[in-house]
Amino acid sequence: MKRLYVLRHAKSSWKDASLADHDRPLAGRGRRAAKAMARYVRDAGIAPELVLCSTALRARQTLERLEPALGKRSTRVEAELYGAGPRALLERVHAVPDPVEAVLVIGHNPGLQELVLDLARPAAARREVEIKFPTCGLAALECPATRWPDVRAGEAELVAFVRPRDLEVSG
Repeated sequence: MKRLYVLRHAKSSWKDASLADHDRPLAGRGRRAAKAMARYVRDAGIAPELVLCSTALRARQTLERLEPALGKRSTRVEAELYGAGPRALLERVHAVPDPVEAVLVIGHNPGLQELVLDLARPAAARREVEIKFPTCGLAALECPATRWPDVRAGEAELVAFVRPRDLEVSG
């Protein structure tokens, strides 16, 4: 069984209109949400062996806030994850080495939301993802595959969907 964690970057700032989309930093709300999500990740025992992160500043800053909670792992910051659609994201997941049992992908909507919806079997949590996959939302999927290339649409169980509003987000 493979475990795939999908995390949308935390809320970004729009204060500086001169910045390219790729270069937008986290907003204060995003920093607080990422800190709360880091507590959740630590308390839930989420320990991916590999983290794949978009090169966008807001994604990298989200990762920085989660790093203390993630434990020992390999991290790859990849330009291809910025703006990737669900097909490209799944292809990247399929390329993960088979000895890796758990992967965390940090990126962007709509690709992440569509990936989760493509992979997850029907369930109440899946309906919540359909409604909205908010910034700093985390989906946890258990995939009944022994190899990453065998992860298929409609076969994963969405075992958790956690949003910042579900957590205590404080200063």
